[in-house]
Amino acid sequence: MNISNFDLNLLRILDALLREHNVSRAAERLALSQPAVSNALNRLRVLLDDPLLVRVGRSMQPTPRALALEAPIRAALQQIEQSLTAGEAFDPANSRQRFRIAVTDYVELICMPRLLEQLSQQAPGIRIDIRHLSPNLPADALDKGELDLVLGRFEELPTRFERRHWMSETLQLAVRQGHPLIAGELDLQGFLQLRHLWVHGGQTRGMVDQWLAEQGLSREILYTTPNYLQAAHIVASSELAAVLPSQLARHFAALLPLQLFELPFALGPFHLDVVSLAQRQRDAALQWLIEQIVAIGRA
Repeated sequence: MNISNFDLNLLRILDALLREHNVSRAAERLALSQPAVSNALNRLRVLLDDPLLVRVGRSMQPTPRALALEAPIRAALQQIEQSLTAGEAFDPANSRQRFRIAVTDYVELICMPRLLEQLSQQAPGIRIDIRHLSPNLPADALDKGELDLVLGRFEELPTRFERRHWMSETLQLAVRQGHPLIAGELDLQGFLQLRHLWVHGGQTRGMVDQWLAEQGLSREILYTTPNYLQAAHIVASSELAAVLPSQLARHFAALLPLQLFELPFALGPFHLDVVSLAQRQRDAALQWLIEQIVAIGRA
């Protein structure tokens, strides 16, 4: 194909169609009419010799060719946008941007109220869209621009991502007040006798279970959940025990009938990071938002 004869505006329309899987929603995203987007899709089908999107029930599903084009087209459009805006001053007070951030409910609780307070004073028009953080880094969503950044604990990252340290945190054990298996100090034997609730917190394996496995030990986990906030309530009304981040544990111990104990083994802190695509380092708006989040971690 001769690129000089290709209308590059069609790539923006294809990107919107692959995001929305719907002509009407793609038109709304682009501020175009539905017929204009339909005509553009027909032109793309002819130029690329592929149906690109086919109707399945009420939605349109991308073909294998469209899926193969999705990531490189989106990356190219992002690179063009960043090149054109490089060096432009970002004005937070007048910005109307929307940022999509993936976090656990624990991070949302301790970070987002403070961030919203800062935004209300400095950037009242900025909108935040929170997505749930899965056990693995949502690399594909970051690559496609479906997420702007993620905030959580990540051991290793591909080189195309940039990491900023946000906060270090420790762990504590939470049980309900008057738990029948705990009297006085908690030792390792007492810890292993408990029945546990595990919050995976965006991780496939936790620090506690990794340490226990290294000692040839294991604990009995009866309940697994991705939700820290629900975990605290379940522990307060059952005989399950949960290892929780210290800030969260102290927060709920002030609200619920919980007892907190230091772990009977030394794990040290774990670290939470802000992660985004390295190629977006020249995105002034995103970098401004990251600085606000990093400042909250320092505080």
